[in-house]
Amino acid sequence: MGEKPVVLFVCVHNAGRSQMAAAFLEQLANQRVLVASAGSDPASQLNPAVISVMAEEGIDLTSRSPARLDAQMVKAADVVVTMGCGDACPIYPSKRYLDWALADPAGQDLASVRVIRDEIKSRVEALLAEITPP
Repeated sequence: MGEKPVVLFVCVHNAGRSQMAAAFLEQLANQRVLVASAGSDPASQLNPAVISVMAEEGIDLTSRSPARLDAQMVKAADVVVTMGCGDACPIYPSKRYLDWALADPAGQDLASVRVIRDEIKSRVEALLAEITPP
């Protein structure tokens, strides 16, 4: 990895899981990591429940919007974390791929989305500890 590792979070719609993970990593890394998120089939907007539960954590997602995954994003990343996007993510040698099996927050109630959020935060904290020096 370079001076600052680059982490890309990918899910299908880029409206929930990948957005939460990217926001947590941005907040926790304090500029020690470059972060991106994208979707293989992006939605038109973020999931309102996701925006709500992230606001409970002091993270404002209201200005974010889903982005389309492209090969350049994957090429630029040191670590690619997929969340339910199947084979839609291109594979490149020398990239580290992690597949986080997480429930999709789409259509879930706030309590269920909070559980997903907390699991994502825990995984992001572990990933950050692994890719950055103390």
